[in-house]
Amino acid sequence: QVQLVESGGGLVQPGGSLRLSCAASGFTFSNYGMRWYRQAPGKDLEFVADITASGTTQDYAASVKGRFTISRDNTKNTVSLQMNDLKFEDTAVYYCRTVTRLGEFWGQGTQVTVSS
Repeated sequence: QVQLVESGGGLVQPGGSLRLSCAASGFTFSNYGMRWYRQAPGKDLEFVADITASGTTQDYAASVKGRFTISRDNTKNTVSLQMNDLKFEDTAVYYCRTVTRLGEFWGQGTQVTVSS
């Protein structure tokens, strides 16, 4: 079955960096785009970043553009989110998501907390 498993979250100080990873299985990873979303406490789910199946095109929310970088390794079935210059408002649970011919799938999420 399709599985998405995020990792790499944690506690970081403002200005710091974290790298999130999402390990995918159960589908042909290289055929599908991948997205990262996040949900802060008390707020709606928010789109963060998107990458096409081949990895050649990325898109970002305005709030993270220039600070976050999405990438993928189709040989390892992973998608990553490099987060630099983290701010308090980046605190959230981060999820990876894909839509395949089998449906829409989400990971369980990984917590990122930016605090001094």
